[in-house]
Amino acid sequence: MARYITISCLGPSPLALQADVPPNEAVEQMIDHWQRQLDRVLPDQPDIIVLPEVCDRPSKATYPKAQRMAYYEARGTRVRDFLAGVAARHRCYITYPAHVQMADGTWRNSMQLIDRNGGIAGVYYKNYLVPDEYTEAGILYGKEAPIVETDFGRVAAAICFDLNFDELRRQYEAARPDLILFPSMYHGGLMQGYWAYSCRSYFAGAIAGPPCTIVSPLGETLAQSTNYYPFITTRINLDAAVLHIDYNGEFFPAIKKKYGPKVRIHDPGYLGAVLLTSETEDFTVEDLIAEFKLERIDDYFARAAQQRCEPGRVEP
Repeated sequence: MARYITISCLGPSPLALQADVPPNEAVEQMIDHWQRQLDRVLPDQPDIIVLPEVCDRPSKATYPKAQRMAYYEARGTRVRDFLAGVAARHRCYITYPAHVQMADGTWRNSMQLIDRNGGIAGVYYKNYLVPDEYTEAGILYGKEAPIVETDFGRVAAAICFDLNFDELRRQYEAARPDLILFPSMYHGGLMQGYWAYSCRSYFAGAIAGPPCTIVSPLGETLAQSTNYYPFITTRINLDAAVLHIDYNGEFFPAIKKKYGPKVRIHDPGYLGAVLLTSETEDFTVEDLIAEFKLERIDDYFARAAQQRCEPGRVEP
């Protein structure tokens, strides 16, 4: 059945606090800053709001490391608790990407996913750090790639520099999450679309400064923020499947003839693949695949690769 959710991404540049602002006051200013930013998207009643990497770190250009460490001590969980209150009041998920100190005193570059009740649904620790994050900031590398179960689907995360590393992407290729969350300082360019397509997942990027983006499982940018407004909101349908047009294409006219606007078959061009979505409460994409004996793109590629390996088919 149609499984629509509304996603908002916020990507303002880091808040420029002056170095002489006392830590407790700096935390209050940070909370006020994020309240103003959230007020720009909350009227759209999003199901999930994605914030950028280290969302509550003051700009490094104006707030040196010594002040930042004092600020982090004063901050504790106050920003997270503020966001949890917003999530509970507005019944939405909110990401909290931040530098956090663990119980043993070590640090991580993390993304906590706050649920609709203000609890923590799951946590991701950045797997691939920029070298200076360890050598200068003492942040440790994460080692897990968890899939978080939410009330709308299965969610994964990558943070900034992670997008350059195939090992993490391949873990998500195997897991096939519905949505990949990408809080970042770095945009990633073509890598956003590549991750979305290779994982057959929607991709929501909240980037501090450059455009925020929401990308489809075909690698197409569905929404993008601008130089004027560093935020976006869009609606996506998670009841979707990526199909190659080979063999499946012959059934598309019959599907449309029978179900009309209850089914969407979107062709981005050049890729040889379409995104099939159910636009009704009457049936799911899985029902369509079963009824018309359609083949998902990964099953088709696996079949093609297997046939190549049959005896006598590869040149001597």
